[in-house]
Formats: sequence, structure tokens, C-alpha cells
Amino acid sequence: MAKVAVRRMVAPGQLAATLIMGALLWLSLALGVLAQEATIRAHGISTFGDLKYGPDFAHLDYVNPDAPKGGEISIWASGGFDSYNPYSIKGRAAALSSGPLESLLTGTADEIGAAYGLLAESMEYPESRDWVIFTLHADAKFSDGSPLTAEDVLFSYELLRDKGLSSFRGVISQMVAGAEVIDPLHIKFTFTPDYPRRDVIQTAGSLPVFSKAEYIAKGRDLQESSNTPYLGSGPYVFDSADEGRRVVWRRNPDYWGQNLPINIGRNNFDRIRIEYFADYEAAFEGFKAGAYTFRNEASSLIWATRYDFPALTKGWVVKRELLNGNIGSGQSFVLNLRREKLQDPRVRQALGLMFNFEWSNETLFYGIYARTASFWDNSELAATGTPTPEELALLTPLADQLPPGVLTDPAVLPPVSGATQLDRGNMRLAAALLDEAGWEVGADGMRRNAKGEALVIEFLNDSQSFDRVINPYVENLRAIGVDAVHSRVDDAQMTARERSHDFDIITDQLGQDYIPGSGLQQYFGSASIDDAFNSMGLQSPAVDALISKVEAATTRAEMTVAVRALDRVLRAYRFWVPQWFKDVHTVAYFDMYEHPETLPPYSLGELDFWWVNAEKAEKLKAAGAF
Repeated sequence: MAKVAVRRMVAPGQLAATLIMGALLWLSLALGVLAQEATIRAHGISTFGDLKYGPDFAHLDYVNPDAPKGGEISIWASGGFDSYNPYSIKGRAAALSSGPLESLLTGTADEIGAAYGLLAESMEYPESRDWVIFTLHADAKFSDGSPLTAEDVLFSYELLRDKGLSSFRGVISQMVAGAEVIDPLHIKFTFTPDYPRRDVIQTAGSLPVFSKAEYIAKGRDLQESSNTPYLGSGPYVFDSADEGRRVVWRRNPDYWGQNLPINIGRNNFDRIRIEYFADYEAAFEGFKAGAYTFRNEASSLIWATRYDFPALTKGWVVKRELLNGNIGSGQSFVLNLRREKLQDPRVRQALGLMFNFEWSNETLFYGIYARTASFWDNSELAATGTPTPEELALLTPLADQLPPGVLTDPAVLPPVSGATQLDRGNMRLAAALLDEAGWEVGADGMRRNAKGEALVIEFLNDSQSFDRVINPYVENLRAIGVDAVHSRVDDAQMTARERSHDFDIITDQLGQDYIPGSGLQQYFGSASIDDAFNSMGLQSPAVDALISKVEAATTRAEMTVAVRALDRVLRAYRFWVPQWFKDVHTVAYFDMYEHPETLPPYSLGELDFWWVNAEKAEKLKAAGAF
């Protein structure tokens, strides 16, 4: 296709004439393309198979199209914030700071691998997916009323490519060969010849779109923190904030896309308020007092024993368990492989043996959790048993780069412990591994290496609710001579030390997607070693090769085999001590919120498609509930 790059901003008064000229140009280009190569013109795209929703769908199946607009929902967040830029490692961005920025395409909560037009009305691409041309909605505009054009899309792509987070830059620069504006409503992305084609269109369509004019006028820098939110085109805009303790986003009544089928029944609250608390306990007390109105409870202890406060017993608050069909979160203690003392896999295995999940689950969690075992828990993508012949076809060429046992042994599972806090059998196994690794018990009872250095392991933690989990783990490790310590820090210190990789062990969430793609490079790829996503600091040519296989898979069957092989290898590195997950959402909220009778499998959606019952809200307010 001939390159036509109109690299200029169009004044609003000229827009109508420009659009007519652009339409003629677009028609001639489209006819030229069709003469050279058959193309697909569509309202959405799916990685594998057909889209659920056709071009004339009225609304998503899981929403209430008649949901009333109005009211407020409030949730909590930990610590504080000092920025509104979520795309920089500097500062801590306020919750939902990326919310005002829309993308060309958006996903749904009842499909895997599907993306539908949002800012883009449609897209056109060849079967090879070597390129895509997005057609923008003619009435798309930013919240200040200025038009959103292809020039803003191009600017955003170049901005993220050049100044985005390092892992983000890496994916974009590898994937996109170039982008060009055709006219104000059309932009073309051309993809790198050797880059896997499966998700390239969805990835390009997922980039947030900034206002070029606002960015330049305010002298913004994407790599710096910001004391003002970005101008976006989304349904919510900034309302107010209180010195890092509260931030409020309000629904834009003039939102350009409110009548799009993809948005019917969504964005129902007039205001979304986030209250910040110093720690988990303070946040729970705040909920009891009505400081905020919706809580997704993560503490099994609180869920099992402390939901007996007045607001609940009076019927003001309801407590529910709702279906959660998502892949497990991959929550785990993550070991920093950048530390020399943690580079020996025998040391990592020994540390893992001393966390007693079974005792913790029964004693601390009231038995409501399942043990995390895979990066794809709660899905068919998790590796099981020994490798299948199809997996071995991918793994065998990498044999000299793999951890021992990957080709012959069952997929690594976390150890099983007994009913008492200190499992004696696992204790003996762990002690033997440390002896073998050269960490022998000294005269003071602490393990030391040949240089006389103690095996000091620091747990870095900013959550009071995790004290009861970490402290017994520390005791178990000290019982085998590991000088384990638990360091409680505030959220600012935690963020700074995570970003500078100054830790031995932290808690992180490493769970992955149903159709994993470029995100794998961010979490596990060698190129992301300096990024916060790759918290363990993994660098493995074998993992890199398997990530490429996952990205290149063209069928669901191929992808499943590649993901299982990758899962198997990642688990064999033992850079994590798996924690737990649950397959239900444990939520409590003031009894004024309603949701569709059948929730979608992949999202709770409380900020998306729930709504306020105004009559109930007035009664609660009159009763002094909040």
C-alpha cells in the first residue's frame, strides 16, 4: 500500500472539509489495497476463533442496559499518592489515574482474546496481519471538547515507544515497524516482519491515547511524576483530591462514547471515590465506620471472624461470595535472583520447604484458600505431570539450558507440610539442601558460607495483615539456622526498594493471562531484568525461547502446549514460594448497590457495570449508615 502520511494538526473549523477530502483519499487507498491484497474489515478481532458479538450487537450480554446513572461508589487503597502519572516509575500515581485515557480497542469480561472498537469504529487488515488501519469514530473527543484524531494516536504511540516504561518500550519497538496518519480518522500500523502476528493488532489497539495538544501545552514529561491528571477521552474525569488521602473521579455527562453499544449499561456511577488508609487494619475499621462503601475482602481472618460489626448486624452492609472465574493471581513470596546468595537453586528450594501453607491455611485462613502451584492456576494452561510429547518437542532442543528434571520429572509442585507449624520432614530436607549448597551451621547456630558470611534473608513487607503470615515463616527459617528477618516499611519505602531491586523476598502477584502475549516478556523476559515487572530478576535463554513460542502460536492448541511448557520451566527455577488463591470474590458493601443477576466469569465489575439503587441509598443515608 502506498504511504500517505499527513503529519499535521487540523483546526476544528477545517475538520468537516478535511474529513470529506480524507474520505475520498481513504476510499481510493482502500480500493488500491483491495486490488493488491484481500483485506478484512471488522468491528472487532479475536485471537482464536469467532467473536461472540456481531457488528450489530446492542449491548454486552452481562450488563443491565437500563441500569440507572447516578450515585457514588467508594473503595479503599493503601498508603498514599503524590502523582497522577501511572506511566512513570517516579512518584506513586493516584488510583485510577489511567482511567480517563481510552484506547482504540477494548476487551470484554465474558470472552478470552476478543477486542472490540472503542475509539476505533472499525479496523481493516490483511489475513497476514502484517498491518492494520484503524478508522476512528468521527465524534470521538477529549473531555475538554477538542477532537481526538489520528494525530493524537500517532503521538501517543511515539510517546510510549520513546518514553514509556522500559518493558513497554521494548514490546512496542520490537512489534511495530512504523505508524502513519492517513487522515484525521485513519491511522496505519505496520508490524515488524519477524514479529509474531497473533496479538499485534490487539496490542497496538490497546495503547492509551493522550491529547497531543494538551501534552505539549502543559510541557509534560511522561517519565516524570505529575501533579495534574492527563486529559483523556474516557467516561470519567478528575474531580478532586485531598493531599494524597483521597481522590475522586466524576462521570463526564458529555462523554462522547456513552451511547456506543460497548458502553451501554456501563459507567453508571456519578462519582468513584478512593479513600487511602495507612494499612489494612485501618482500612477495615474505616469500612465499618462508613468511610467507604465497597470492600473486596482479602483477609480470610477478617472475613471469617470480624464481620459482626453494627452496620452489618443492622442490615446496612451485606456480605457476599460471588463467582470468580479468573486465573489465579500467582501470589507468592518472590526471591530476588539478583542476590548472589539466592542464585543457588538448592538455597531457593530450601527456603520454599520452610513455608507451611497447610498450617497457615488451617490456622490463619480458616481453610478458605487453595495453594498456588502454577502461573496459570484455575485454568487448563497449568502444566501437570510429566511433559507430553508435544511439550517435549519444544523443550528438548533447549535441554542444555533447562533446570534439571524438566524433561523427565513431573511439573514442580509446592511442598506439602504437616499440621504443626514446623514440619520436621521438610526441615530435614531443607537443612540437607543448605549443607549441600555450602551453608553450614556455625557455632552460633546460624548458617554460614566458606567466607564466614551468615545466610541473612530479609522479608520486605508493607502490610500489617501479612505479619501473621511472615512471622511464623521467619521462625521456621531460623529453626534451621537461616538468619531470617522481617522488615516492615511504609508504602513509599516499599515502592522505592522494589524499583531499585533492593530486597531479598517480597510478596508479588505473577499470575498471567488466558491468552498470554507480550506481557510475558515484561514479567519473565531477559530484556526486562531492570524493570519492576520482572521482580525476581529472571534471565533465561530457555524462557525467552519459550515466550517466543507462546507469542507465535497461531491456534489455541499450539498456544496451550507452549504455555504449559513455559509454566513447567518457570516453576522449575523455584524463584517463588507460592502462596494461595481463591475462586470466589469475598465482598461486602453497603446495601445500595445492585448488579446483573449473572456476572461474567472474568470480572467482578463493581466499578464497571454495577449501579446504585437511589431509594436504598437515601434510606441508608437517612439512617446515618455513612
